Amino acid sequence: MPRLAGRRAGGQHRHARRRPARHRHGRAGDRAVKALAILAVLLATPGVAATPARPAAVAHDWSATVTRAPGGAYVLGNPTARVRVVEYASLTCSHCAAFAAEGLPALRADTIRRGLVSLELRHAVRDRADLAASLIARCAGPKGYFGRVEKIFAAQAQWLPRAAALDVDDADTPAARQAALLATASGAGLPAIVGLSPAAAAACIGNRAEQGALAAMTAEAWGTRKITGTPTFLINDRAVEGASWMTLSPQIAAALR
Repeated sequence: MPRLAGRRAGGQHRHARRRPARHRHGRAGDRAVKALAILAVLLATPGVAATPARPAAVAHDWSATVTRAPGGAYVLGNPTARVRVVEYASLTCSHCAAFAAEGLPALRADTIRRGLVSLELRHAVRDRADLAASLIARCAGPKGYFGRVEKIFAAQAQWLPRAAALDVDDADTPAARQAALLATASGAGLPAIVGLSPAAAAACIGNRAEQGALAAMTAEAWGTRKITGTPTFLINDRAVEGASWMTLSPQIAAALR
């Protein structure tokens, strides 16, 4: 496996194109390989959201239902919803944070609540800070996962620069890489953002089952699906254009008709 070179957290925006802005990376494949390298070594050893309109009463409220998909991703809402939205996301992606602030609350309050739409969030890990944040979020389990994701995205402008400024040494041993991940999470302030003690944060970072789930999702995203950036959205297993709530919303509405 290639060794992950030290890098700063966060990504670069691709050159502008005549389509909605998307957090793109000219070397997405290289970044994915390097993110997977971290996981491989670890596993080798034992804006302001608009207020949505008040929805009508429904027979069953699906907005707090979270299940785990076969690939390891968490699904918010009715797992048999007629419209299934998948988001490939990175927790260090600013456009993903914008969608979490704008699109997720609107979906949860309306079509997810009514059981018409589900949202599956698949991690496409890009770097050490992303991996550390993803492990912190996922160790909450299904009940607390989306709440942690939203907190991490909401505070992204504060913790991501701190992570980028860290001088964390890379090493070849799994123990040293584990220590680097924990140092990144702690130095960025991620445990405090989600209310974790240092001991609990260390347990999250060292969770081998979640490391494996993130490795599988990352390989599927960049290697099998071959996404070119985050966020990337699917509606009923079909990739759609756009990376914002403004462009995604009418496509979901069309799928519901």
